[in-house]
Amino acid sequence: MEGDDNDKTPRPLSVSCIPFSSSVPSSRFLPSPTSITGFQGPCAACRFLRRRCNEGCILAPYFPPNEPFRFINAHKVFGASNIVKTLQELPQSNRADAVSSMVYEANARIRDPVYGCAGTISQLQKQLNDLKAELAMAKAELSIMQCQQLQQNANASFFLDRFNLDYC
Repeated sequence: MEGDDNDKTPRPLSVSCIPFSSSVPSSRFLPSPTSITGFQGPCAACRFLRRRCNEGCILAPYFPPNEPFRFINAHKVFGASNIVKTLQELPQSNRADAVSSMVYEANARIRDPVYGCAGTISQLQKQLNDLKAELAMAKAELSIMQCQQLQQNANASFFLDRFNLDYC
């Protein structure tokens, strides 16, 4: 029974049972950290690596805190130090494309550890060749049907001219 006072077993308190202290201001009245400093907190890379993330973090613009698996997969395949070295060697304008490529390659490697992106490219090329062959077959069938239609029209025209049938 729920309300039985004789039951002496300890029950864990749920979070909703703990009253809030009046000395702690409500978070809805505090400005967000990003509106004060422009900094969101640790990026996904620094959070995963358990290191302090500062505003000059080279990984922060490319691995936001709300997308941790982008960094986790890239880290599994390339390693954090190689990602940082690659980004440092590139001009700022090319870094976003490089990170996008590394994340894509890492995701492909995780799906297909042997072939990675090459397996995806090979599969797409095979699909393209199959579709080209299917299109060629459809064009050939269309050409045959057009020839048959022309032949039927020619036969009908010949028949009408031969027997002087007039449909008026």
